[in-house]
Parts: sequence; structure tokens; C-alpha cells
Amino acid sequence: MKASNLSGKPPLRILGIDPGTLVMGYAITEVYGGDTRVLTVGALRMHYGDDAFDRLLQIHDVVNGLIEEFQPTHCAIEAPFYGKNVQSMLKLGRAQGVAIACALKYKMPVVEYAPRKIKQAITGNGNAGKEAVWTMLQHITKLREKPKGFDASDALAVAICHQLQLCSPILPSEAKGKGWEAFIKKNPGRVKD
Repeated sequence: MKASNLSGKPPLRILGIDPGTLVMGYAITEVYGGDTRVLTVGALRMHYGDDAFDRLLQIHDVVNGLIEEFQPTHCAIEAPFYGKNVQSMLKLGRAQGVAIACALKYKMPVVEYAPRKIKQAITGNGNAGKEAVWTMLQHITKLREKPKGFDASDALAVAICHQLQLCSPILPSEAKGKGWEAFIKKNPGRVKD
């Protein structure tokens, strides 16, 4: 995928997380010089019979290990969708909280994206299915081998969604009240009559 590097800064590394209480997807991408590389993509699979707190510790250890090994600069995480089962939501929130706390420990900015926003960013359709998202991810990243399960590819989609937000011509700080006007002032040579 071609995307402008953020003003000549060192490589942008994004940790994408699809939180879960039994399966947590993760991916780390690197953006440098307009190219995107997938450094790792996978899933932590926990056993249903494990104590809930032991699973939270496993999430902590894996996320902490990924951060130490790959030194990402940003963390993007999928927001839990609101379901009818309150207990499931609480458990998912705990899993998400542990992953976020790991990133914050390393002073990394964390951004949360709704599932619909991620699908919209990757496919152009907020209602796209997982296969459609994977197909677009293959096109964007040039990956051919499908990760085992959609949790890993969902985490990759979270990372790519965040990259697209960061590399947009309207960065979040510019979007607050300035928008295209600020972009045009900064890039007069890119505007055609």
C-alpha cells in the first residue's frame, strides 16, 4: 500500500488488536517511505477452561511481548460492539483494558475504532463481511497466506484502518475546525484549477 510517511519521521509501527476473552487477534504493521509491511500477524488462543484472570494475564504477557519485540509507535484496538449479554461485554471490556494498559505503560497513543469504521476504511462498506475485508487486506498488504481464523485478519484490519487515518491528508489535529483549508495552505502545489 502506498501512503505518505508522516513528514520524514522514523517508521510508523502500528499494533492492531482485536480483543477477545478466548481469542485475541494481533498484527503489527510498519509504514516507511510510502510502503506498508506486515511485521507479524497472529492470534492468542486461550482455553475455555482457564481461569478468567489467567486469560487476562496471558493477554498482558502477549501484548507486552509484542511491544518489547517490535516497538510499535501506535496502538489501535477494535471497540467492543454492544450486545445483549452484559456479562460478555464486561469480560470483553476487561480484555480490552488489559491490552490498552500495556500500550499506555509504554507511553504509546491508543485509538479505538468501531467495527463498522474499520470495515468502511478497508472496503468502503461498513457492512462488509469478513471475507470481503480479508480480500481487500490481501490487496493492500500483498499477503497471500490467510491467517488462521479471522481474529488475526481483523487485527490487521484495525492496524491498516489506523494507518489510513494517520496518513490522511487531513490529520486529526487539522480536522478540528481547519479541514481542507489548512491542507490547501500547506500544499499549494497540489491544488489544480
